[in-house]
Amino acid sequence: MTTITIPEGMPQYGDVPRLDVEKVRADFPILGREVNGHPMVYLDSGNTSQKPRQVIDAMREHYEHHNANVARSVHQVGTEATEAYEGARAKVARFVNAARPEEIVFTKNATEAINLVAYAISNSPAGSRLAFGPGDEIVISEMEHHSNIVPWQLLCERTGATLRWFRVTDAGRLDLESLDEVVNERTRLVSYALVSNVLGTINPTSAITARAREVGALVLLDASQAAPHIPVDVADLDADFLAFTGHKMCGPTGIGVLWGRYELLERMPPVLGGGSMIETVTMERSTFAAPPARFEAGTPPIAEAVGLGAAVDYLTGIGMEAIRWHEKELAAYALDALATVPGLRVFGPTTPVGRGGTISFGLDGIHPHDVGQILDSLGVEVRVGHHCARPLCVRYGVPAMTRASFYLYTTTGEVDALVRGLDQVRKVFG
Repeated sequence: MTTITIPEGMPQYGDVPRLDVEKVRADFPILGREVNGHPMVYLDSGNTSQKPRQVIDAMREHYEHHNANVARSVHQVGTEATEAYEGARAKVARFVNAARPEEIVFTKNATEAINLVAYAISNSPAGSRLAFGPGDEIVISEMEHHSNIVPWQLLCERTGATLRWFRVTDAGRLDLESLDEVVNERTRLVSYALVSNVLGTINPTSAITARAREVGALVLLDASQAAPHIPVDVADLDADFLAFTGHKMCGPTGIGVLWGRYELLERMPPVLGGGSMIETVTMERSTFAAPPARFEAGTPPIAEAVGLGAAVDYLTGIGMEAIRWHEKELAAYALDALATVPGLRVFGPTTPVGRGGTISFGLDGIHPHDVGQILDSLGVEVRVGHHCARPLCVRYGVPAMTRASFYLYTTTGEVDALVRGLDQVRKVFG
């Protein structure tokens, strides 16, 4: 397991050791490069995070010494690969405090994880708890990533169910004043982001989950922007499903996670059919393996799972509480710094309370694409556009936003570089 040594006497966040950011940065080779002749300032971790050497080395080690297919070979190398793959599952289970490793399903990404649940619901036989139909309702929110909107729209089209949603306040919070009306006796599923990928808002869970339980609804949390940044405990969250992706949490692309309560996974029919997900096959019919194998048809992302396991080791060694507090301080610093930029509007919470290290903003009279191009010319890498959350842009009456997203390796000096870059943007566009 990766450990980060905290120098003796280093200040702490209460009982949590403060991050040694420079020591962390030394683990990420790409952070030393230049962009357009300037030191790279990477402020796009909400899009994808950078990868530490520990993850890169773990994947290289796997390919060089343990590469084989899993769950189907009795030879030594195949056994090693299977042990590494299932070992990664166990690490992820511990990371989110799952009751057992079998509650972890490896997917391609969080999008596939959410779609897996949606298609399993539509494949469920009539009369089962997971069968939806006309009159049933699915509740999401106005701040969702498209990955947590489109699958439910498609499910409604397939089943005749109705989609409803929570509105978002001007301050970037979920409007829960109508909670009892939106989540009602017809609600079968509530699915929303634990942390907004645009606003940085950390959404409350207890009131929504309690109301869902009252009406017998399931709860799915999109933790794509939560699992990399704050401690995530599925037992404490009391959800039924949780989805997140590896590439935003120091892991590789091509692997995501669906956690589900095992008793629900057992009831879910498979979505993809093929090798490794079967119990028996005849020419007339097939029976299916127990979860999670039932949902992992074909050769899985083996090396990617190994990389994700290494990323979990890395983050656990540093400490998720330390990462949370580091980003909380960065958000406070950045909000104060951005407030000095004339004509800048922050979308979402303007205080560091109940928010993470993602800040989206607009500059009066300047299109975000122009902002992004000027910043890139200065080596400052941000994301511009609707961030796969177009309904949220419509809610705020803008075609696009500029987003700066921080992570464990981000420094206050990089925030300063962003502000200097925005001053240059304003000079260029008058």
